[in-house]
Amino acid sequence: MRKTKKAGKGGVGFWKIIYRTKQLFLARTMQAIVGGLGLASVYVKVRKDEEGVAERLGLFAFSLSFLLSSTVEALPIYLQERRVLMKEASRGAYKISSYMIANTIVFMPFLFAVSILFAVPVYWIVGLNPSISAFAFFTFVVWLIILMASSLVLFLSAISPDFISGNSLICTVLGSFFLFSGYFIPKDNIPKYWLFMYYVSLYRYPLDTLLTNEYWSLRNECFSWRLGNMCILSGNDVLKSRGLEKDTRWINVGIMFGFFLFYRVLCWIILARKASTTTI
Repeated sequence: MRKTKKAGKGGVGFWKIIYRTKQLFLARTMQAIVGGLGLASVYVKVRKDEEGVAERLGLFAFSLSFLLSSTVEALPIYLQERRVLMKEASRGAYKISSYMIANTIVFMPFLFAVSILFAVPVYWIVGLNPSISAFAFFTFVVWLIILMASSLVLFLSAISPDFISGNSLICTVLGSFFLFSGYFIPKDNIPKYWLFMYYVSLYRYPLDTLLTNEYWSLRNECFSWRLGNMCILSGNDVLKSRGLEKDTRWINVGIMFGFFLFYRVLCWIILARKASTTTI
């Protein structure tokens, strides 16, 4: 009986979270649909030539920027929930771990649906790798990107005193991650004292994964010909130019999932620390 009651309360708690964040859910749904269709309309049927290769790289980079920055809108909701959570947790009425688990369980399936809404138009209208397995993996990576970003925003909301400082902090962190992702500056050209940023960048691993997913099965396909039927740019050349000579997709997936867990654990530690020092 006790377990049933707890399970029932847990279910009600989940639906309360959904109800409280219904505007966020609606905004993210519309953002995924409009953003996906809008982005796809710009890159309709990208050609399989040298210009198309550059356009695909731009598409992946912009998609990353869009997906990571779109999670900022959750910041005011997290800040509002934090104020209530600190009061409840400080008097022992609610556990920080319960909040973190509920938040994760509720948002993961919803964000997967959002990922599908974004991925379908972008992938098929643009005309990326025509493989069902490549499309499924693309959608999975989009989901991981959104999960990583949500965890980052959740963590930064835990250390931010208000929305203005939190928004500034998120923009600074995401901008730094993008700068050192390898898109603007190749890894070999990054100063040694900034090289650590390349390895902790939330942009680097998804970008490499999307590129590998697009070209790995097309390594022998030619994207640019010279007179005399001589191939001067193959899928393998595209990957080598980005330093992607091995298929590290699942390693990168593990790293991205690690980031997702890492920022949530940090958030839990910080909130637990604050709750222990909060006075009612």
